[in-house]
Amino acid sequence: MKSFATLALLLAGIASAQAQTPATRDPAQIPAGTYAVDPNHTQVGWRVSHMGFSNYAGGFSEASGTLELQPKNPSASKLTIKIPVASVTTTSAKLTDELKGDQWLDGTKFPEMTFVSTKIAPAGKDHAKVTGDLTLHGVTKPVTLDVTLVGAGVNPLDKKMTVGFEATGVVKRSEFGVKTYLPLIGDDLHLTIAGAFEKQD
Repeated sequence: MKSFATLALLLAGIASAQAQTPATRDPAQIPAGTYAVDPNHTQVGWRVSHMGFSNYAGGFSEASGTLELQPKNPSASKLTIKIPVASVTTTSAKLTDELKGDQWLDGTKFPEMTFVSTKIAPAGKDHAKVTGDLTLHGVTKPVTLDVTLVGAGVNPLDKKMTVGFEATGVVKRSEFGVKTYLPLIGDDLHLTIAGAFEKQD
């Protein structure tokens, strides 16, 4: 009887979640305020040419940071993201360890990469060009990301107002002092960021 009651509650919760209002892409419906990175649902992917034969991909996790979101005045918004270098991962354990080492990202000396926005320029109702200072491997350079609003709404599971964006950009790793195996391994580092942010009370 107890297990039946538990199952009934679970099914009721699922039904309630499915009945929630779908996410919106209308900025006018998104409340302004401070949003924090949801590290469990934020992914930072990267891709680089491997000797011209293939595009090799990997990722970072455990991101943190804040978004000061002003939907009615997007240019007044501010973004700060921090990513631990030790979170880098690939499908090869050996390569993952190499990337953390001093010939590549040198995670011991430079344990964190950061992005701090300096300018947000709207480029349509749900798009923006976000320029900021990227610090990687101890070097800080300006980078511009193409950002798209994916959707916003109340998460039906934890009841938190959530907003999600996808950002893409390309950086030259050599400009940040990461020059190992150039030009065999490509200089262009393609970034894709799937960011989820939760509103703070």
